[in-house]
Amino acid sequence: MNDKQHSKKKHQPAVVTMTVVNPDAAGIDVAAAMHVVAVGPDRDPNPVREFGAFTEDLYKIADWLQACKIATVAMESTGVYWRQLYLVLTERGFDVVLVNAKHVKNVTGRKTDQSDAQWIQKLHSCGLLQGSFLPDDGISILRTYVRHRSSLLKDSSKYVLRMQKAMELMNIKLAEVINDIMGKTGREIVEAIIRGERKPENFLRYVDRRIKADSATIMKSLTGNWRAEQVFLLQENFELYKYVQERIRRCDEEIEKSLQLLAAIANEGVIEAAPADNDLKKKKPTKKKKSKNHPEFNVRQYLKKIHGVDVIEIFGISESTALTILSETGTDLSKWEHEDKFVSWLNLCPNNKISGGKLISSKVLKRKPGLASEAFRMAANGLQRSDNWLGDYFRRMKSKGGNKFAIIATARKIAIIYYKMIKEKIEFMPVEVEAYRKLHNENKIKYLEKKLAKLREVA
Repeated sequence: MNDKQHSKKKHQPAVVTMTVVNPDAAGIDVAAAMHVVAVGPDRDPNPVREFGAFTEDLYKIADWLQACKIATVAMESTGVYWRQLYLVLTERGFDVVLVNAKHVKNVTGRKTDQSDAQWIQKLHSCGLLQGSFLPDDGISILRTYVRHRSSLLKDSSKYVLRMQKAMELMNIKLAEVINDIMGKTGREIVEAIIRGERKPENFLRYVDRRIKADSATIMKSLTGNWRAEQVFLLQENFELYKYVQERIRRCDEEIEKSLQLLAAIANEGVIEAAPADNDLKKKKPTKKKKSKNHPEFNVRQYLKKIHGVDVIEIFGISESTALTILSETGTDLSKWEHEDKFVSWLNLCPNNKISGGKLISSKVLKRKPGLASEAFRMAANGLQRSDNWLGDYFRRMKSKGGNKFAIIATARKIAIIYYKMIKEKIEFMPVEVEAYRKLHNENKIKYLEKKLAKLREVA
């Protein structure tokens, strides 16, 4: 070998190979009307195939993967199009991994559905893809009902706003004198308007004694021009509001059935009876006022039987909030190895970027929070003026970094408490406010003493 050949061989770049971890892996690019499936080149002469999205096409995909002796399949979480394919493949016994689309971005170059499927298959065969969290069937059913209920509540509020607009266009200022026009007083007044009542003094009989406004102010607020088209819109939106409220009650019945099933599973098919009066005297649960949007049945009782602990005791957590968190995270929090991974999944902690041993960035990812994360944030936001140690922590964080910073920091604290209660089956043990403040001051004194000692060493 001469020097020229030796030099060419010396400068030839080394080939980097990736170890195959899952040899029986396939990748699927999911779309609304077509699914592209890729297997290893050693499994079929035509390793990339296109299938339709009809039910019979999904079964053809499963048949072909079984013929290719595939054991595990990876696919992107594209909209809702992956759900039926996921169910068909899991029924056939495949290990299906649902991955975040951001984690399977293709390399720079020409992008096609076929190349995307091959890229997913290659990444999955090398063990480079991590599956997303997917609840079991019981939690998935509950999640569907809870999300639908949330949508109905939003629709209900829209009709109330339209009713307020119709009254405003008639110069009826009812919303200015009472807090809720769909409360007892407001509802009866609206029904009287629809029946044809127009004299302001005749509405006073419907005013509840708890209304703070005086009679003269109420009569002034109910003096308007009574335009026929606006009365019609008021009636239409009121009827739609009542219909949606009835649908919410129907949805609550299905939610209760799902909770009964989960409670029975948690107690090995037996739902325990309510605790005796003597047991209640030993430890009375903290009473939390229900809003009108909460389910009418006793959600707290079901949650306690499902979890084995009373998560409503956590400051800021209401029945609706706890129900949403259950439907989004399930009952088995061991799917997250420790609390740090749980709050990271909720996007309630900074995304640290370290390069060269130095922290170059530490910010919370800018993305829309999921329903579970949003529930924890709402719980934290409700603690701004509360007289407990979490409320004190919120105010301290707010003075440090602002309202948004305080919400995320307090939501992280609540999420960690929730995680430990569910996983370790321990009851919530609140700290007294004074004791918490004293401990914080002691830790701050220790920190400042250490800083002072270091300064003296330098001097």
